[in-house]
Amino acid sequence: MDIKKTEAAIEAVLFTMGESVELSQIARAVCQDTDTTRKILANMMVRYQEEDRGIQIIELEQSYQMCTKKEYYEALIRIAMQPKKPVLTDVMLETLSIIAYKQPVTKAEIEKIRGVKCDHAVNKLVEYNLVKELGRLDAPGRPILFGTTEEFLRSFGVQGLEELPVPDPVKIEDFKAEAEEEIQLKLNV
Repeated sequence: MDIKKTEAAIEAVLFTMGESVELSQIARAVCQDTDTTRKILANMMVRYQEEDRGIQIIELEQSYQMCTKKEYYEALIRIAMQPKKPVLTDVMLETLSIIAYKQPVTKAEIEKIRGVKCDHAVNKLVEYNLVKELGRLDAPGRPILFGTTEEFLRSFGVQGLEELPVPDPVKIEDFKAEAEEEIQLKLNV
């Protein structure tokens, strides 16, 4: 028996489960009997204490759990108190603006406008709660319709979609002309 590998397997089990795990389940997972597993866990608990690590293994009625030591709660609270601000890439901002102005809109419609796939950008926007599924289009395949959320409005400081800036019609025509020229150049090459 390789004790280091068994300890690593126990750590992996306890870390992944997040809650207490019965001794018999741990023993089964690491292919050991319960007495051997209990001894290995006891040695690990002592070593974690001696090495003054930030985590510990605790015993709870024939179950074991990996958790943070109490003396490090302040550090955890400080990190938990920091708001997570999503970082929006140019691709995500472009996709978000298409959704905001064209909603409800399908991925296929977004991709037609952008000219490239948008799966990753849409998934990230949904994860950041800036975009949500509004339902399904009544068409073959029943594609998902996407629209913005209240979090989108809060994040961009508007009370409603009607407050979004209106694109300049002259600039829109310029963009269309540039796009047509680009298409012609690609066709002629």
